[in-house]
Amino acid sequence: MVFLTTKIMQRTALFVTFGGFVTSLINAFLPFWKTMNSDLNEMENWFSGLWHTCLYTEEVGIQCKAYDSVLGLPLELQISRWLVTVSIGTGGLGLLVVLPGLEGVEMCVEQPHLKRRFIILAGLLTWVSGLTSLAPVSLVAYSTLVDFFDEGWPEVMPRWEYGEAMFSGWFGGLGQLIGGTLLFIAVCMYDFDQRPPSVPNSPQVKHRTKDYQKTEVL
Repeated sequence: MVFLTTKIMQRTALFVTFGGFVTSLINAFLPFWKTMNSDLNEMENWFSGLWHTCLYTEEVGIQCKAYDSVLGLPLELQISRWLVTVSIGTGGLGLLVVLPGLEGVEMCVEQPHLKRRFIILAGLLTWVSGLTSLAPVSLVAYSTLVDFFDEGWPEVMPRWEYGEAMFSGWFGGLGQLIGGTLLFIAVCMYDFDQRPPSVPNSPQVKHRTKDYQKTEVL
């Protein structure tokens, strides 16, 4: 009995892709990409994301403020914003495109080749979404790492470090890449199932076929 069918592979790919997309979507608006705390004042913790910065104090709690100017942002944040926007758009479109291509969905039932193309297109969009989700996280991580080890920065001044959202961003982008890969595997499984049955061409089979024909004539 074969448990891993094309339908199961498609459902698994959809589950992984959806999980990665939701993780990347939530992560894009979290302010916990970078964190900073000062040894001089341990009661304050600073957090920074793509869209706003936050200050946490035990007396007031967390207070967030959007960036005053887009053009005044560092270059890596400007690029990351565009990449995240592309990631959300392609990821959402990929989830919409994959639905009519799934087996068991009553759409394009009489056009199996069209359903196959939907799955391929969804896999490509999911790959693009995963790459454009990993790129901004990696870019901000690299910039943070360079600034952290900058020898020209005074040792007394606090420095930005990796936040929790940085790791969840990598996890979400990787999930989308895995989901897109599983969609392509599902297409390969579908093509394998649609192969025409092989015709035996061995000499022994041909000889037996002739014997059967002779027996029928007799």
